[in-house]
Amino acid sequence: MRRSRPVAVALALALGAGALTACESGGGRRVTIYSGRTEELIAPLLERFAQESGISVDVRYGDSADLALLLNEEGDKSPADVFLSQSPGAMGYVDGSDLLRELPDEILDQIDARFRAGDGDWVGVSGRVRVLVYNREKVDLGTLPDSVFDLTQGRYRGKVGIAPTNASFIDFVTAMREIEGDERTLAWLEGLKANDAQEYANNIAIVEAVGRGEIDLGLVNHYYNEQAKAEDPGIASENFVFPNGDIGAVILVTAAGVLRTSARTDEAEQLVDFLLSKEAQEYFAEQTFEYPLAAGVEPTVEDLPPLADIAGPSVELSSLGNELAKTRELIQQAGFEA
Repeated sequence: MRRSRPVAVALALALGAGALTACESGGGRRVTIYSGRTEELIAPLLERFAQESGISVDVRYGDSADLALLLNEEGDKSPADVFLSQSPGAMGYVDGSDLLRELPDEILDQIDARFRAGDGDWVGVSGRVRVLVYNREKVDLGTLPDSVFDLTQGRYRGKVGIAPTNASFIDFVTAMREIEGDERTLAWLEGLKANDAQEYANNIAIVEAVGRGEIDLGLVNHYYNEQAKAEDPGIASENFVFPNGDIGAVILVTAAGVLRTSARTDEAEQLVDFLLSKEAQEYFAEQTFEYPLAAGVEPTVEDLPPLADIAGPSVELSSLGNELAKTRELIQQAGFEA
């Protein structure tokens, strides 16, 4: 579905789309990446790639969903060679718009089938688990819920934080819809609203609120609390993984794919392959506390189980992109902003 020109202009303004940053190598080869991950996080890796490969990298940073819409608007005229999405939903949207090309087997085979597109058009490069972060000074571990659906119970009234406008929450709710259906998902959202769930702008704000005791519990991606603990080992927040395959423990990924219209396919595939290298996977594990997905690198998250041991539900991640608009409608229908 193509977007109108006013939408494209609005997106360009929202993204600050007039400027690309560059990682120069001194060579003549170049590649352009649209990155849904922040400059602070991904720029060091892209600089390493430029230095080691001799390929200069131009980067446009922005929100993953906004970049996905921008790619769809640009169509065949997009300068992008690679899309790096924080959200599997945004990547699924781009894939569903037929904007990606199939990756070679030597790239795909590095990643477990759970964490790559069924059509071979993108791969996950790092993983995160949805968790319930809790304040250990206010909450006894034995009183934590068995399921994310239990958070609508009266004993949790006013104690739970969510970020309804955040991409990871929207992906999570979309996955819930896929597994549990719209009716149960809407009932859960309405139950949270009726139970006075507290709204925050993002995962960081939720972790901070839990850490200072403003709320007891919050739904986040695991690595936000790991980062908070690295900065302040005394923070009172801890991660809890919902057991028994509960949808609350769904595994989401950061994903990378090559644009179908890229004129620099070799350079683009080389960049994606670099993101799966031992060097890059160790960076994700050590610097962002995410789960590495390739190269046999072990995670550095000591208080959570290995990824293989997390019995999260099986979700077709590519399908998340097809339902984002409907998910936002349900979140709004329940009374939250989205």
